[in-house]
Amino acid sequence: MGRALAAAQRLRTNQPALEAGDRRSGRDPGQPAGAADRAADRCSRAQGRTGSATRRIGENGAALSRDEARMGRGAPRSLAAARAFCRRRDRAGARGPPPDPLRIRPHGAAGQDHRRRNPSAGRSATSGRRVRNHLLGMAQAEISSRAYRLAASIGREVARVSVRDTKSRWGSCSRQGNLSFCWRLILAPELVLDQVVAHEVAHLVEMNHGPRFWRLVESLAPGGAGARAWLKQHRARLLSYG
Repeated sequence: MGRALAAAQRLRTNQPALEAGDRRSGRDPGQPAGAADRAADRCSRAQGRTGSATRRIGENGAALSRDEARMGRGAPRSLAAARAFCRRRDRAGARGPPPDPLRIRPHGAAGQDHRRRNPSAGRSATSGRRVRNHLLGMAQAEISSRAYRLAASIGREVARVSVRDTKSRWGSCSRQGNLSFCWRLILAPELVLDQVVAHEVAHLVEMNHGPRFWRLVESLAPGGAGARAWLKQHRARLLSYG
């Protein structure tokens, strides 16, 4: 009898909670709750949890889509992998783009491809050679005419006049009558060019640097002291060309 009264008391105490559950599940409060009703309640709660998870997955999927749009095609399909991909991309960008192999191998087939892609790549070197060859031709013509004219004025003959890329001396004269000059003299003033040519032509008569030699040079091209001073002052700059 006591146990029955206690059970009835617990039933009256839990009745409001049971009625609230009945209202949520749509069951008539007057009907007793069976195993099917309890299963329906569990199914409803599971569906609620599934809906929340679906919403979270949708939000994460939208974030991933934005990351993929920023990264371009071929992006990873998980958010963690996408973030790792972005970090690797940012680190690679900080180091700069990889070097172009065609720019560091200018010779051979790679150099030809580089010149096709960059038409001005070899233009500077080609222009420099053309200018240098033009100056060589000018020096040959100017120095030869001066040398032959001065040699004729003193009754001597010049075997040959050559223009070379020399840096140790401005000119030379051999015992066979061959005169050789540095082509950079064409860039010097007229007074200096005449003085150097007269110096070598005078060696056709005097193969030394004695007093008679210097008197002959002065008669062929006056003003030798000023020319020698100019060459001494501008030697390094003149030899830097070419």
